[in-house]
Amino acid sequence: MTLDKFLALSQTSLELGLVNSLTVLSLFLSYSMLNVCDLSTDGCFTLGAAVGALAAIAGYPWLSLPLAMLAGMASGFITATLQTRMGVQSLLAGIVVNTGLYSVTMSLTNKKATLSMNKVPTVFTMAKDLLKDTPLAGYSTLLVMLAAVALIVLFLCWFLKTKLGLAIRATGSNTDMVRSSSINPTFTTTVGLCISNAFTGLSGCLMAQQAKSFDINIGSGMLTVALASLLIGGVFFAKHRPIPLRAAGAVLGAFLFRLVYGLALRLDMPAYMLKLVSSVIVVIAISGPYLRKQLPLMVRRWRAGREGRRADA
Repeated sequence: MTLDKFLALSQTSLELGLVNSLTVLSLFLSYSMLNVCDLSTDGCFTLGAAVGALAAIAGYPWLSLPLAMLAGMASGFITATLQTRMGVQSLLAGIVVNTGLYSVTMSLTNKKATLSMNKVPTVFTMAKDLLKDTPLAGYSTLLVMLAAVALIVLFLCWFLKTKLGLAIRATGSNTDMVRSSSINPTFTTTVGLCISNAFTGLSGCLMAQQAKSFDINIGSGMLTVALASLLIGGVFFAKHRPIPLRAAGAVLGAFLFRLVYGLALRLDMPAYMLKLVSSVIVVIAISGPYLRKQLPLMVRRWRAGREGRRADA
């Protein structure tokens, strides 16, 4: 691979990684901070993409962003309600909502599995027109992504230091302690899931508008991608690090995941193998820290066994 091709691949991976990093930041809030495994990510991502596409087609590209976030918040509210007020386990609640969102999304698109935005103004085409005849004209997509991710990261860094944000973090650490401190864990869980799913909805909206098309399967496997990216980012910045560094690690993990994904495509790997690549990356990201700790012990055992065999000989 030549340097020019690698740089082009890096830019594409960075753009896609920034879009996906919004979903990664969603899991950062729900999974890492709130300690809730939300399995509705795929459906929420698709819902946000559908709302963003419909709003852009209707002629309101900028309005599509808050609308997609509101749709994500509605999804998060339903998931939280099932968990906290109806006694449904978090994993099952996510699965139920994820399944139901398929029908909701199809209803919004009038039973259309695909929507085209080839001749429709989007936030990216508007940014391209705004930067026309400037040195940044070729980086309009990247700049929009950077702006969106930067705003979300800044919001998270601020929000998680507020009283409500600290209560959400405390809920994820010890629910009983929070309840004994006169803080309602039902409320903090609901707020946390609403905010995190808003990020997922925004991510889906930007992905659809960047691709200029919506597909009902656009969110398929997004949970795996986001989880792998979050775990990869955790390798660089551990749990005891400050929130800004951990959020930056989540964004970095999304970029690295997309870069590996792009390299796999460059190696002419069949499309049906890409999900296996995602699964392998997740396994490596999860087991990597454990195996790294176990490596010295494995080496000592191997040396002891070799010395024992020599003594027997």
